[in-house]
Amino acid sequence: MDNRPIGIFDSGIGGLTVLKAIREKLPYEDIIYLGDTARVPYGNKSKDTIIRFSTDNSLFLLSLDVKAIVVACNTASALALDYLEKYFNVPLLGVITPGADKAVNITTSGKIGVIGTKATIKSKSYQKAILSRRPDALVYNKSCPLFVPLVEERLTKGIILDEIVQMYLKGFKKEKIDTLILGCTHYPILKTAISSYLDNIKIVDSGCEVANSLKVLLNERKIAFKNKRKSKTVFYVTDDPKGFCISAEDFFGEKINKPYKIDI
Repeated sequence: MDNRPIGIFDSGIGGLTVLKAIREKLPYEDIIYLGDTARVPYGNKSKDTIIRFSTDNSLFLLSLDVKAIVVACNTASALALDYLEKYFNVPLLGVITPGADKAVNITTSGKIGVIGTKATIKSKSYQKAILSRRPDALVYNKSCPLFVPLVEERLTKGIILDEIVQMYLKGFKKEKIDTLILGCTHYPILKTAISSYLDNIKIVDSGCEVANSLKVLLNERKIAFKNKRKSKTVFYVTDDPKGFCISAEDFFGEKINKPYKIDI
């Protein structure tokens, strides 16, 4: 067994949905979470910039001797994961592959929708992953740039949200998709509103699937920690620790330990 912590990074608070799923699936693992709140959002940045930010984040986590890194940001997973895997000798896991696997496994009609940031949708990472597993699938992509600020501003229900959900997702209803991938870690917070608009839809929350994949990965590498213990989660941010704590309650439903502010 390996008692070193697991490292997780995201552009901000969205990756907390992934962290929550990992804590539930792997309750005895220590975790270090890094939210790059000074440089959020990643979704409107260039590929080179996202690779640079992701490299900075990974180097910081490695300096704390993590045994694996979860790239909890969809944009970073889509545009930087391949680069990171070339240069870092540590198990790395993104959110794209687990989400695509789940969607392919549960779709009935083969009509799959993907929503995410502009950068994630432009990369077509989910589409490529889905089609490599099911070539006859029909993949419908839609960037939803207003969803992230809605979550950040805690506007997670009400008329404004309902109208924006309808604006973005009406095409999916027309195409009669049966499965929808939430291709951004902020979006699970909006799951209720999305489900209400898209009746009888199967929703894929990549965070849950990443937790399952991480458990398999740690066992395969023989680095899982299985003894019962009170695990700890340490938080780091690059800006606004107080604001991070307030927003984190929406993702966890509980207060978190105050994060350390760092400059990377």
